[in-house]
Amino acid sequence: MDGCMSWFQVDDVYGVSGVAGCLCNLTAHILSLHLHGQTQDFGSEIHKSLLELRELEYLNLSSNYFTKRHIPEFLGSLRNLRYLDLSSIFFGGKIPTQFGSLSHLKYLNLAVNFLEGSIPRQLGNLSQLQYLDLVGNSLKGNIPSLLGNLSQLQYPDLRYNFEGNIPSQIGNLSNLRELYLGGYHDTLKIDDGGQWLTNLFSLTHLYMESISNLNHSHSWLRVIAKLPNLRELSLVDCSLSDHFILSWRPFKLNFSTSLSVLHLSENSFTSPMIFQWVSNITSNLVELDLSFNLLEGSTSGHFGTVMNSLRHLDLSSNRFKGGDMKSFANICTLHSLNLIANNLTESLPSILGNLSSGCLKHSLQELDLTGNYITGNLPDMSVFSSLKTLLLDKNDLNGKISEGVRLPSNLEVLSINSNSLEGGIPKSFGNACALRSLHMANNSFNCEFPTIIHHLSGCARYSLEELYLEKNQMNGTLPDLSTFTSLKELYLYENKLNGEIPRDIQFPPQLEALDMQSNFLKGVFSDYHFINMSKLIHLDLSDNSLALAFTQNWVPPFQLIYILLRSCNLGPTFPKWLQTQNELYIIDISNATISDIVPEWFWAKLQLQEWMRVDISYNNLQGIIPNFPQNNPHFFVSLGSNQFEGSIPLFLRNSQSLDLSKNKFSDFHSFLCANGTIQTLYQLDLSNNQFSGQIPDCWNNFESLAYLDLSHNNFSGKVPTSMGSLLDLQALFLRNNSLVGGIHFSLRNCTKLVMLDMSEIKLSGSIPDWIGTKMELQILSLENNRFYGSLPLQICQLRNIQLLDLSLNNLSGKIPKCIQNFTSMAQTTSSIYNENHVYVFNNNSHFVGNQPYYLNAVLTWKGSKQLFENKGLSLLKNIDLSSNYFSEEIPVEIENLSGLISLNLSRNKLIGKIPSNIGKLASLDSLDLSRNQLVGSIPPSLAQIYGLSVLDLSHNHLVGEIPTGTQLQSFNSSSYEDNLDLCGPPLKKLCIDRGRTQEPKVEGDEEEDTVFSNEFFMSMGLGFVISFWMVFGSILFKRSWRHAYFQFLNNLADNIHIKVALLAKVAKVTSN
Repeated sequence: MDGCMSWFQVDDVYGVSGVAGCLCNLTAHILSLHLHGQTQDFGSEIHKSLLELRELEYLNLSSNYFTKRHIPEFLGSLRNLRYLDLSSIFFGGKIPTQFGSLSHLKYLNLAVNFLEGSIPRQLGNLSQLQYLDLVGNSLKGNIPSLLGNLSQLQYPDLRYNFEGNIPSQIGNLSNLRELYLGGYHDTLKIDDGGQWLTNLFSLTHLYMESISNLNHSHSWLRVIAKLPNLRELSLVDCSLSDHFILSWRPFKLNFSTSLSVLHLSENSFTSPMIFQWVSNITSNLVELDLSFNLLEGSTSGHFGTVMNSLRHLDLSSNRFKGGDMKSFANICTLHSLNLIANNLTESLPSILGNLSSGCLKHSLQELDLTGNYITGNLPDMSVFSSLKTLLLDKNDLNGKISEGVRLPSNLEVLSINSNSLEGGIPKSFGNACALRSLHMANNSFNCEFPTIIHHLSGCARYSLEELYLEKNQMNGTLPDLSTFTSLKELYLYENKLNGEIPRDIQFPPQLEALDMQSNFLKGVFSDYHFINMSKLIHLDLSDNSLALAFTQNWVPPFQLIYILLRSCNLGPTFPKWLQTQNELYIIDISNATISDIVPEWFWAKLQLQEWMRVDISYNNLQGIIPNFPQNNPHFFVSLGSNQFEGSIPLFLRNSQSLDLSKNKFSDFHSFLCANGTIQTLYQLDLSNNQFSGQIPDCWNNFESLAYLDLSHNNFSGKVPTSMGSLLDLQALFLRNNSLVGGIHFSLRNCTKLVMLDMSEIKLSGSIPDWIGTKMELQILSLENNRFYGSLPLQICQLRNIQLLDLSLNNLSGKIPKCIQNFTSMAQTTSSIYNENHVYVFNNNSHFVGNQPYYLNAVLTWKGSKQLFENKGLSLLKNIDLSSNYFSEEIPVEIENLSGLISLNLSRNKLIGKIPSNIGKLASLDSLDLSRNQLVGSIPPSLAQIYGLSVLDLSHNHLVGEIPTGTQLQSFNSSSYEDNLDLCGPPLKKLCIDRGRTQEPKVEGDEEEDTVFSNEFFMSMGLGFVISFWMVFGSILFKRSWRHAYFQFLNNLADNIHIKVALLAKVAKVTSN
């Protein structure tokens, strides 16, 4: 531009630095401002000073984020605008009526926002408008007829908006080139047979999706067929079927010769007659898409003969079998064939044999057979002389690849991920001189990695750019790879690579991604290994036994975006070379044996970068984190399991997930209560620190918080009222603190709660009835508090509850019968979202979509406290009401909770019988009913719970025989002790006539009989002692008695001696 006098920063426009514009003659005659995706100041807005650019013609602010969620009305004052792009900014609200004043506007793009309402009538004044893109909003009502006034309009995209009939006024747009309508299932209809289409002579592209009434009439298709310039026609998800085709037979339909692309995906075609119908209406197609139908069977060879221009055929997500492939073998012009997710169950040699039976083998360049059930192994494929891409992922290929297999000479991409192939890679692969990408991940290849590299070291070493071998069983150490001069991506993670890293090996100079995580490699990486790797952006060496030992002032030749060195040895000092890395997006140096104070430059780098993922947990990092100001947002920051102390700095508020657990932080008041609403933080973990005093009452600043863990601290006082303002809260952990009072009434507002853990915090009072309004609640733990009173009946409304722990309280009354309404416990499947829960961002968040978080719970399991996380937690369904004062009978309705894994009602005052059909709890692993006042016999159905591994019925008043069966007899007798009238194995007390007991022959009873025997023998002993001393004492102290006694003994001995001698003599005489 001529006459430029000075420069201004974009900060002067709306607070975003780094982009400059030219001020001409001090009047800001800027014509063009292009700021696509350049926002650097999170929370900025489009400032009114933009109005100073009075001559602005081009404005592109797409793919940015602004705190103010509505399109500024003042943009309608930029009267010279020709081009305005506000797409993908997540704007809500309505389209400003002021846009009707932009009389020169030719291009308006408002796609992928959250705009509501309808198109304002003022937009009918935009007589110069040629391009209008509104796709992916939430505009309601009918498509306004005023669009028919935009006589210059060439490209309107109105998909995923609106409902009702398509207005006939669109037919007035004689300059229309492309038209995109529909998107939401069955919301739009075409009326008057589509006669409004007859005037669109210039139309080249017509896309109609989910137009609900197209299958009811044929007149609209006759109109479309007469459009002279139509090149692309898409009729997606319009309920078209075989009946629609059959009803055409009396009529003849010929499309313009210009039609080259026809998309009929997501309809209900089942018969291969669709191919004949297509070939009858047009023979000039270049591309045909029939994906996501129900097609099966063979078509005639006529189709291949007639379609002599067809290049691309998409038949994915249908029901074709291997034998049907011969139908397509004679399409001599076909370049790409997509057969993803069909019903191909035959062997790969058979399928490829059918496809190669005609001229297709010479023309085919891309073949995708992903996601079928193909068996066998790789055959010789050299017959496909033009094939460049072959995709065989997610099939049932198995066995070793033969050494005789030859690849097509022009093959560039071979992908056989997720099969069951084993062995190694044949040498012939190394002779594929055009091969650029080889994907063989998630198989069972078990040869040595150096052998694979040797076999690929033919001419393929010069062409190969991608080598994906992760998730196999390969072993061996790391060879020198520097001869693979074109290799850019090498993925070897989750194998069995082992041995020391050789000192003298080097990597390919073009390598951009190196991933070797989760192997068994040992040794040291030094500067030398990375000396030529200036292109490296992704480095993952996690979970090996590796050390990185770089010289002190080493400056790497690369700028990494992804650094993943978890469980490597980087310490003891903080790695200084990280200071040189300025493009970081993900850094994981957790569990890396670092014992140091984190240098200030690292915190400064974290504070300056935006949307980073940082994990430095499980080290011995110390000190106080500097208090930088709030600036850029981050996805994930984990500083857990270190020794950080002091206050939590403000700049961490802008994280989406922040884990500061297991440190020594002692103050977070300023972090929590500083001015400003935080819209990004959805997960905050402050557990296991040294916080004390009352929990700050400033939670209304964190409107998006979904996960909050304050457990294992020294908090006191009451639960703060402002916690009730966390309307998106799904998981709240307050375990192991010293709070007072009851469950705060304000938490009633947290209607999205999935988990509430308030155990071991000394709460008291009754359990509030509004707890039953938490319809999403799956885990409720109030264990070891001082709650009293009866359970509110409203608790039975927790239909999704899976873990209920109310143990170690003072609760009383009866267990409510409505417990059977715990419907999730009556199901054997888990509703804990396959190991994790998901927080769905609302429209005010920068990234709309799902973010996972993981739950944990401390439960008493099989007699001891255990921590359950992730998958282990999702498998549990548990009720623990032990150590309370519940009375009356166990409700028989509990029998309906057939998905229960653990039931603990011990240490209460329950009476009555064990429910007779308790065996219906077939999933039960642990049952504890001990220390109650239960009576009656043990139900025989209990023996039918074959998975029961823990049982305790002790200390009750149960009677009769323990039901026989391998299950109940396998438990220790302590499981039944102190039930005086129980008998049968494993107890030693035997049973007669179904419950009458009999004394064992050897051992007496262990209760009353044992007491009697002890008293009897004690009496005998006492009597013996008294009698002995009466006789012996008299002899001892009275001389005359003593002489008489010993005289008596002498006489007795003589008498016995004489009698024995006489008896011996008589016996001798008798024998003679």
